[in-house]
Amino acid sequence: MFLTGDKMKDVFLKAKRNRFGIIASNVVFDTQIRAIIQGYAAANSDGLMQMSSGAVKYAAGASQDIKIGAELISVMIKTFAKQFNNAGIGLHIDHATPNYFDFLVYCIENGLVTSVMIDASAEKMEENIRITKEVVAVAHKYNILVEGEIGHIKGTEDEIVSDTELYTKPEEALEFVQKTDVDLFAASVGTNHGVSKGAKIELHLDLIKEIDDLLIKHNCERGLVLHGASGLTDWQQQTAIKNGVVKINKDTHYQMDMAAAVQAFWEKEKYAIVCPPDISPDDYVPNKSKFDPRKWLVKGEEAMQATVKGFCEMSGSANNSILL
Repeated sequence: MFLTGDKMKDVFLKAKRNRFGIIASNVVFDTQIRAIIQGYAAANSDGLMQMSSGAVKYAAGASQDIKIGAELISVMIKTFAKQFNNAGIGLHIDHATPNYFDFLVYCIENGLVTSVMIDASAEKMEENIRITKEVVAVAHKYNILVEGEIGHIKGTEDEIVSDTELYTKPEEALEFVQKTDVDLFAASVGTNHGVSKGAKIELHLDLIKEIDDLLIKHNCERGLVLHGASGLTDWQQQTAIKNGVVKINKDTHYQMDMAAAVQAFWEKEKYAIVCPPDISPDDYVPNKSKFDPRKWLVKGEEAMQATVKGFCEMSGSANNSILL
């Protein structure tokens, strides 16, 4: 079932109260959408799908029309999610920088999404607050949730690129939340966008708790968000959840899943589409039962579905859907 902003707010409130995490999964096309929603449903878990500026441009094809791409992804998710009454599915816009303000408004006003992230973290604090407040003012009129961020997360995520990391200061997090009234707050605590090994990353997980405790002390508790989580260990993620994180972003892991599964298939079935060296091209006939895209794309889907189900079990959201 596709969730409205109000229902997604209930999901995060339940997650925060019971200290489990909601897995937020970046998607681009239907193969990922099917796999990941089915993974949530297999785990009886609510979940949040995410689309980035790069994703909507890709989805729109040669035109790269971001509105068309967003409409396409939204319709696919809403339509596919109708099949499942044991998993609530939302749609989030991930890392929309200020130059995408009009795009955010379009998606909000046309009911394409459940929540949005305005990422003005590259701006000075005062400007970040001003821009985020503008998005909140529009989104809350339509009961759409808003995520904001302070700090820099090292690595690359579509159009977000940073060679350095800038840790979030708890007192700045408090000021930001109080002045913007965001629903979700993303803190920079040492994670990396892209391929990384969590065991080799020095995370400041205590910083998450400092921020959470400070927000609670000033009666402005929020769900915290952990970006760049694909390579983290279970312990790192579970500790972050214990310390106040309710939303854990995943992207790179799914890409690796799909690439590895498809590569394994074609290493085994190479000669279904490539003429073997010991056969004349005149005598060679490709094997449609193997090169049919439904035969090899499904391998990637199966891998991604298993991964998201495992993520939900790790984060504690399995069997915790608000629909149960």
